[in-house]
Amino acid sequence: MNLDLNQAIDLLRELLPLLIPIILIQLGLMIYCLVDVIRREETNGPKVLWVLLIIFVDFIGPVAYLVIGRKE
Repeated sequence: MNLDLNQAIDLLRELLPLLIPIILIQLGLMIYCLVDVIRREETNGPKVLWVLLIIFVDFIGPVAYLVIGRKE
């Protein structure tokens, strides 16, 4: 599938309304989890590992922290 530059730009314009909410949700989830992991005194596992997972493993990292990492 070879796209020239104009076709690629048109495709991006079509997909942008779908991508913006997904990006905003991902960013909000990441920020929420980072703030939570920093404020908690104890987590299941090292805090540094959770911060790295939240930042570098896009959607799965924050969800894994919320499910597994929080110690209540």
